[in-house]
Amino acid sequence: MVRERYEQVLAAIREQSASLEPLGEAIDTFLKKTESYWPGLFHCYDVPDLPRTNNELEHCFGSVRYGERRASGRRGAIAALVVRGPVRVLTALALQRQCFLPRALAFADPEAWYAMREQLTFRREARRKQLRFRKNPAAYLAALEEVLLKTGLPS
Repeated sequence: MVRERYEQVLAAIREQSASLEPLGEAIDTFLKKTESYWPGLFHCYDVPDLPRTNNELEHCFGSVRYGERRASGRRGAIAALVVRGPVRVLTALALQRQCFLPRALAFADPEAWYAMREQLTFRREARRKQLRFRKNPAAYLAALEEVLLKTGLPS
């Protein structure tokens, strides 16, 4: 219904664009941008409980950050939220909605779970390397150089 009403508004804009000549370039840009965003423009109406506006979506993420700050006592971003962001955000949002029924906790897609675990491991390893570099940059770079020299250059 929203999509149909919006199409009617766009049709009216197209019809009146000739009479609104000073705004012609702005109208063309608006129509072009609307067309490029069209495939995902009404996604929030297709998925139940998906926030309708950016403000609602920002509120969801803000409430997660607020809860993390309250739990940890820190002001800045928590390293665990950076490393395990997708998992922690979903868990926090699920806790707010209290949707922990057995069927909600079951694995719907084990392959997606394995992919997520692999991604989390990659992020954790990257954070570990960053910490090692910050603690002792010279030793970290020397070890890295040694590894590169052992592997040799491709011939």
